Amino acid sequence: MRELLLSLEVAGACALLALLGLLLVVVRRRRLTGRLGTFDCSVRHPGSRRWALGVARYEIDRLDWYRTFSLSPRPSRSFARGALDVMRRRDTEGNERLAVQPDAIVVECRHGGAALELAMSADAYTGFASWLESAPPGQNVNVA
Repeated sequence: MRELLLSLEVAGACALLALLGLLLVVVRRRRLTGRLGTFDCSVRHPGSRRWALGVARYEIDRLDWYRTFSLSPRPSRSFARGALDVMRRRDTEGNERLAVQPDAIVVECRHGGAALELAMSADAYTGFASWLESAPPGQNVNVA
């Protein structure tokens, strides 16, 4: 009987910790998306089959990307505007449709010479292209 109560307490504590972690992720996401200049954006490196879900936020000279399922207040990745080149955009294909938000488009980019794919809504792409084009004179920007 005593062991049963102990195992129930441990299971309850684990469930409470998992619920608290989930609550923290939800609160973090709400804080991120509540700011101006944010949009849902998934990231994938070519060669990888996995998309990472996240939220991107425009800064003056960079795009900060925050992983959705993380508790870190710092961005998981930052992409300098001057080093970010758009190669082309395309519709999602095959299993990509299940891995990213509905009606997303895939933007194939190069960042500092490394290939990168971003998935975002068409409206978010319009804002992204405008942000790239509005770079100060002399910065190398390329929008497809």
